[in-house]
Amino acid sequence: MRGVLVSLGETVFAQGASVMNLDVVKDYYGKVLKSSKDLKTSACCDGGGVPSHLEALLANLHEEVRAKYYGCGIVVPAALEGGRVLDLGSGSGRDVYLISQLVGSEGEVVGVDMTDEQLATAESHADWHMRAFGYARRNVRFLKGYIEQLGALGLEPESFDVIVSNCVINLSVDKLAVLRGAYDLLKPGGELYFADVYCDRRLPDAIKSDPLLYGECLGGALYWNDFLPMAKEAGFLDPRLVTSRPVTVENEAMRAKLGQAKFFSATYRLFKLNGLEPACEDYGQAVVYKGGVAEQPDAFALDGHHLIETGKVFPVCGNTWRMLAETRFRRYFDLIGDFSTHYGIFAGCGTSIPFATTATGTAKSSGGCC
Repeated sequence: MRGVLVSLGETVFAQGASVMNLDVVKDYYGKVLKSSKDLKTSACCDGGGVPSHLEALLANLHEEVRAKYYGCGIVVPAALEGGRVLDLGSGSGRDVYLISQLVGSEGEVVGVDMTDEQLATAESHADWHMRAFGYARRNVRFLKGYIEQLGALGLEPESFDVIVSNCVINLSVDKLAVLRGAYDLLKPGGELYFADVYCDRRLPDAIKSDPLLYGECLGGALYWNDFLPMAKEAGFLDPRLVTSRPVTVENEAMRAKLGQAKFFSATYRLFKLNGLEPACEDYGQAVVYKGGVAEQPDAFALDGHHLIETGKVFPVCGNTWRMLAETRFRRYFDLIGDFSTHYGIFAGCGTSIPFATTATGTAKSSGGCC
């Protein structure tokens, strides 16, 4: 069977592990798991407290939708009002309905999933949620499809402000195809904001092909230092780590198979901005957060190294300046400087492993930028 190719729409996958993994994921999330209580690790759990501004919104969701949630983070970036959002691997629809309340009746959220049972759960509660939110029309819809084949779904290129995904890309059989498809669907200045599971090393085939480990979001986890160049190859030139936490594996049999491999749940934001530089370069620029983002009134958190207090002049590198100047965040900032003078590398940037080694959820900063 090795070397035979199977076509799934526009994408061609190698026969064997890839096709097996598609079947594993469909079966595990469609038939084996009945609720998040059935998970055997903390990989596909959010692992921390829900931000206060989201607690009331989560309480508005149908009980079945919440019970069948298998995400590993909070994939709700700030300033979504009126936006168009795509959720990759939307499952039971928890994040779709959560974000539906934030984009408002004039926005739209589209969910994509390949699992019939999960799509049925999400779709069955659509009208219930619209009534609960007080919307006169549906602002959500769900599509069946593969996240590796986003171009086959009939979605208009460069039509989404934000794309989110919650602990799903690690389950994909072609992660680069997912990133490229997301890049094509984002508007210029849009972002892919997603939580996923990563490993501190490249995993052997025995782990990658283990059905339970794959279904539990471990077997498909990327080595973090393979993910970063992959994101850049897809067009996302300066990935930014927002939060991270270690994943616990308490099942002894699973732990024995994994050996010394360590896993992390991490949230990244990737901006579609052409021409970002490969390093943090200093042009003498700064920003001032004026406030106005409802979820972040006192300080704006761009990523794990940029907490920008309201009203304070905050020095930034050229890439960070553009992430605030050329995205939906522009109206919340005063921008100081330009690109006329280069002062060298922005002080303090490091290249060590980026993830947190404690459960606090924040990576230890090695400097002032990234």
